[in-house]
Amino acid sequence: MRQQRDTLLLIINNETTIMRIPRIFHPERLPDNGRVSLSEDAANHVGRVLRMQIGQEILLFDGSGAEFPAVIAETSKKSVAVDVVERVERSIESPLDLHLGQVISRGDKMEFTIQKSVELGVNVITPLISERCGVKLNAERFDKKLQQWQKIAIAACEQSGRNIVPEIRPVMALEEWTTEDFDGLKLNLHPRAKYSINTLPEPVKRVRLLIGPEGGLSADEIEKTREFGFEETLLGPRVLRTETAALTAITALQVRFGDLG
Repeated sequence: MRQQRDTLLLIINNETTIMRIPRIFHPERLPDNGRVSLSEDAANHVGRVLRMQIGQEILLFDGSGAEFPAVIAETSKKSVAVDVVERVERSIESPLDLHLGQVISRGDKMEFTIQKSVELGVNVITPLISERCGVKLNAERFDKKLQQWQKIAIAACEQSGRNIVPEIRPVMALEEWTTEDFDGLKLNLHPRAKYSINTLPEPVKRVRLLIGPEGGLSADEIEKTREFGFEETLLGPRVLRTETAALTAITALQVRFGDLG
């Protein structure tokens, strides 16, 4: 079997159509071969949304860094079983280990930031609470948000081809996050910083990136980030929205130290 199986040829009205083989996350460790029942969410997506049939191919991954070509063997209204063919080692992870600390933004902006950050190669995302954070929820609702954000990260891996799912950590206070031990470069975006990402010294292998809220960090918070070793850097002359700033900074870091460009 080929090492890369990501397309499917369909003949429709005597015309050949190329479709991507669906990539599906499996929450438990997969065997190198044998029959496996898909999770409830995956079975619903494969059976009801994609309407796939017995004999069609899918690609499974379990977060271990490999992917598993499989063929649909059984289907019913509530379950789908597949035959795993083999284990294929395949990694498209960036050489840059990037941890995003994102102060939680309103509405669907946080979901958008998580989705696109995962596509861009972020390894860990920590949702943060700061003085000017506009989102006020109790612990139970934050737990539900966390489950939703992790599902978004998984879906972004399915779409982008990543076989390792980034961790979405529990919500933390900004001050607690900034005081954690970290062996790498710590960055805080600041519109009046003297240096840009392009002027950071090389080589950089690990980065902890702080993105503040829509109203910005308070003067006291900025001072505390300096106290705990965060370097201030800028992206350019324009003031960016929080979700734009996060994705722009991640892209710039991946171009400079990772695998973009």
